[in-house]
Formats: sequence, C-alpha cells, structure tokens
Amino acid sequence: MLFPTTLVGSYPQPEWLIDRPALAKRFPPRVRAQLLWQIPEPFLGEAQDDATVLAIRAQEQAGLDIITDGEIRRESYSNRFATALEGVDIDNPGEALDRSGHPNPVPRIAGPIRRTRPVEVEDLKFLKRHTERMVKMTVPGPFTMSQQAQNDYYDSEAAAAMDYAQAVNAEIKDLFAAGADIVQIDEPYLQARPEKAEQFGLDALNKALEGITGTTVVHICFGYAAIIHERPSGYSFLSQLSGCSCDQISIETAQSGLDCSVLGDLKGKKILLGVLDLSDMNVETPETIAERIRRALPYVAAEDLIAAPDCGMKYLPRDVALGKMKAMVAGAQIMRAELGG
Repeated sequence: MLFPTTLVGSYPQPEWLIDRPALAKRFPPRVRAQLLWQIPEPFLGEAQDDATVLAIRAQEQAGLDIITDGEIRRESYSNRFATALEGVDIDNPGEALDRSGHPNPVPRIAGPIRRTRPVEVEDLKFLKRHTERMVKMTVPGPFTMSQQAQNDYYDSEAAAAMDYAQAVNAEIKDLFAAGADIVQIDEPYLQARPEKAEQFGLDALNKALEGITGTTVVHICFGYAAIIHERPSGYSFLSQLSGCSCDQISIETAQSGLDCSVLGDLKGKKILLGVLDLSDMNVETPETIAERIRRALPYVAAEDLIAAPDCGMKYLPRDVALGKMKAMVAGAQIMRAELGG
C-alpha cells in the first residue's frame, strides 16, 4: 500500500491522567517528574493501561496503519528509558542546557552506563495485545541522551554516547524479539547540536543499530511545536543520515515548509514525511495533506513515503489530535487514488 500512516510516537495523555497545564509550562523532563501524574501511585499503572488503550483505539478509529502505544506511560519521550539505566544518579541530578539554551535538570552520569533490564518490552507486549495492526515502539537515541545528561564519569561525551548506544542496541534487540514490527530511535539533538553530531553522533547511532535486522527509523526534528516556536527553513544535520544503517528517516516538513529537495540526498531510505503542522490547532483538510505529500514526490518515490505528523502529538488537545490523524489518513487516500496505489 502506498503512503501508510503512523504517528511519530506520542499521543495526548488525558487530563485525568497527567497535569497537562503543568506539562505545557515546562520543558520536557529529563529526570523523573512524578508530580505530573494525577493518579496516586497504587492506581497509576492501571490508569496508564486504560489511557494507553484509549490512545490505541483513537489511532485505529482514525485509520492509522501502524500503531504506537502513544507513549502514554512516559513523562517525556526520553526520560523513561534514560533514567532506567545503571550508572545514572537520579537522586542527585545534574544540569544541562536544553536545545532552547535554558538550563534543565538532567540525569547525572556517575558511573558506566549499562542497561540491566528491558525497559519497554512490557509496554510493547501490552500494545500487541490490544491491536492487530502493525506496531512501532520508540526509544531515545544515544547521541540525544548524551546531550541530555551531565557527564561526571566519562572522559568525553563521545565515550558516554557509545555506552548509551550499547544500551539502546540491547533494548532494540529485545523489542524485536518480543514482536515489534518497527522500532524508532528519536535523535532530535542531531539537529540541535550539529557540530557535535558531526564528531560522534552518526557513529553512536550506527553502533546502536549494529546487528539489528528489524525495520528501524531515525526521527530528527526541530523540537515540539508547543515549546520551540520558530523553525529554520532547513535541517543543519540531515543529509549525513544517508550514512546511517537505519531503514527509514522521520523528518518534519509541515510547520517549517521544508524544501523537500534535500530528500534527494537520502536515496535508499524510506521517509516518514511530517505532513501535520502541530503548531496549528486547526485541523488540516485532506487536500492540504495530499499537497504536502506531493511536494516530496519529485525527490522520493511514492512507495518510499510514509505519512506522519511532524513530531509527537503529546501537547495537542485530544480532539485536535484525532481530527488531524483522520485528515492525514484521508489525505493519504487521496494520493493513493491519484497514483493508483
């Protein structure tokens, strides 16, 4: 099928589950932020399960082809995994600059980074029990985690990134062994810190992908639209991903109005094309979505395009998120009819 549809990862959590106003007032948490949850700890897991089922059903209702768990159990895309690793002192956090230049509490690396247990495998198994469609899980990337930490142990950030890569690699292998169809690695800091990304970001990413045989995606973006409001007209680190061993690359084009000619540098990769502008609370028309897909067709074969939001939908109102997903599916259907696929 041409133009399958999926989320980048996250779907809005209900207000009865998480304090959404408090979530929106801060940068995405890098350390644990348990005060965000509205449900007392003895009942939190059950509530997260219920909200995850709602997220799965919303994706199915909208008609998405590839389903995620909505990252409902996460306070941010990265901290659930990053704070589960050995070598990280979560009781005495450090500080690092966010991609906006503001200081943020972050995990403090106090010893060798090691993954001692699967972190998201049970989340995947829950997802698979509640949908019969293809499923995707997301994990934070090694370069991004190295930039979201205070390094008090390693001689260099590059060395820390390589140990993060080993942890990510082990997690991905376990996710595929447990039945994931696709695993996505979130690496927004490749774009935010292009100079360091040039030095060791791609090496860390490829190390995280060593020996992986399942379908893998790398997501790279300009940040959540609710937090980072201004977009550059182009990526500072994208063409370099032609040297990544992943199968697919997830980019944003809708809010930034990206010149899609850069996609010609990524031959051999399937592209998750961001076609939903998450800064706009108006639901796009299906024709708007179709036109955003058309913009990429001179540079990417139709069979290599997958329709997705620009980034995670975590900060959107739930009704807006559902409307945008339905529009994306309808826009993809327009393009299938247009191209006979």
